[in-house]
Amino acid sequence: MAMIEEPLYPIAVLIDELKNEDIQLRLNSIRRLSTIARALGDERTRKELIPFLSENNDDDDEVLLAMAEELGVFIPYVGGVEYANVLLPPLETLCTVEETCVRDKAVESLCRIGAQMREQDLVEYFIPLVKRLAAGEWFTARVSSCGLFHIAYSSAPETLKTELRTIYSQLCQDDMPMVRRSAATNLGKFAATVEPAHLKTDIMSIFEDLTQDDQDSVRLLAVEGCAALGKLLEPQECVAHILPVIVSFSQDKSWRVRYMVANQLYELCEAVGPEPTRSDLVPSYVRLLRDNEAEVRIAAAGKVTKFCRILNPELSIQHILPCVKELSTDSSQHVRSALASVIMGMAPVLGKDATIEQLLPIFLSLLKDEFPDVRLNIISKLDQVNQVIGIDLLSQSLLPAIVELAEDRHWRVRLAIIEYIPLLASQLGVGFFDDKLGALCMQWLKDKVYSIRDAAANNVKRLAEEFGPEWAMQHIIPQVLDMTNNSHYLYRMTILHAISLLAPVMGPEITCSKLLPVVINASKDRVPNIKFNVAKVLQSLIPIVDQSVVEKTIRPCLVELSEDPDVDVRFFANQALQSSDQVMMST
Repeated sequence: MAMIEEPLYPIAVLIDELKNEDIQLRLNSIRRLSTIARALGDERTRKELIPFLSENNDDDDEVLLAMAEELGVFIPYVGGVEYANVLLPPLETLCTVEETCVRDKAVESLCRIGAQMREQDLVEYFIPLVKRLAAGEWFTARVSSCGLFHIAYSSAPETLKTELRTIYSQLCQDDMPMVRRSAATNLGKFAATVEPAHLKTDIMSIFEDLTQDDQDSVRLLAVEGCAALGKLLEPQECVAHILPVIVSFSQDKSWRVRYMVANQLYELCEAVGPEPTRSDLVPSYVRLLRDNEAEVRIAAAGKVTKFCRILNPELSIQHILPCVKELSTDSSQHVRSALASVIMGMAPVLGKDATIEQLLPIFLSLLKDEFPDVRLNIISKLDQVNQVIGIDLLSQSLLPAIVELAEDRHWRVRLAIIEYIPLLASQLGVGFFDDKLGALCMQWLKDKVYSIRDAAANNVKRLAEEFGPEWAMQHIIPQVLDMTNNSHYLYRMTILHAISLLAPVMGPEITCSKLLPVVINASKDRVPNIKFNVAKVLQSLIPIVDQSVVEKTIRPCLVELSEDPDVDVRFFANQALQSSDQVMMST
């Protein structure tokens, strides 16, 4: 190797590594292509490295994927935009491989390069590449070509534009469903570059062919085309050409196509506009909400609030609400969960009276659902209802159900409720919280399950942050401190944990006067677990309180604990003392 001149060295190593049996070496070599190209310089990269990569017949998809990605950012290493065309041959080869992700990455890189190429280079090199791929014998080339038309079309002269539209039309009628699927997927991007006159004739004719395809996998991709084309057409053309397709798709024999319509419904409504939605799409949407496939109902239920925003309240109450009532007792828990995640947003749309009369009973039934996700989706959005019907009505109707859940026999349900308590507190306000939920928060600190007690301690801290130290001093601290004498050591440990969390929120003054004496007192506990937790808590209090308090109160207690008979207590006490020394040195 020493005999080889220095500039030759990288390419020689690259060739060796790319032929190595070890895939990792080959991958590393490809990922270092930019470094090697810099070492070789522009000219040698164009004349040696790129031709070598074009001939590289690696059969490992990971290596090919990495190569497709690297070549997409290679323009600076071949001498700039005027030489970008040299990158096309290796990427053209990658567009024909069998592995989908390699082809997709090669198409993405070609689009990136094509977007930077000069117009004459696009006509001379890029458009012929697209035509070669589109005429490829193997379907993979034809699939890849569909993703390149939108780059090629805008720079093409008029005669070539006509040819490109014809080729795309042929791809939409290809014998292979995979090619037609790719054409359907990319139709929106291609249509955006086509002139309005041809959009109404050529593109709409292509689109109509795709919507009547015998393969449901092609039709469901045409659903996305509805939204993309709808944005390009004039409103009246949209109603004439796109609306009938949406209505037809909503009754398609394949549930996957109906699912796609339900999933894209809001975008489709935006495409056709509010008036046609109200007059023509409501029956289609009602059909989707009552579909016999659960997946379709899930997708439709998730869009119920967005759809109602387009309609007026009267139409929503008349047509959509009866379906919502049915869905709230649907046999599929996932349908009920999807509904629960959005139904609260209907309250502002329908207004106060309809919410009280029609929606509240549905909220209540979902709050009592046997499936925890359904209940939680309701609790997490209570503020939207609160804004419409007010706190008094909300507390009378929904709060008993929340209190019931807070005492649920499944600990995971109780845990989820605890996590929502600070959110509820901020939504419902301090006065309401004190009356209804304060006692529950204290009750959880004595739960039989550790995860609940731990969450309850965090909950107490978050409430103190929400309502402020003065409120916490009145409503939380006295009750927490009362529990320090509990006969069960596990509950005493929970209180120590709560104190360590509350101290930073309460500030040094309250910590020294109220919390610290309780912790010092607990150091005399007979249970070693309590004592070493005292050491941990004291360590967490050192940065909060004054240095004089550390010297007079905390250190003597820690010194005493460091001489305890129990090895764990001594360990944590010494750790806390070291921490105290470090704080003193830093100050």
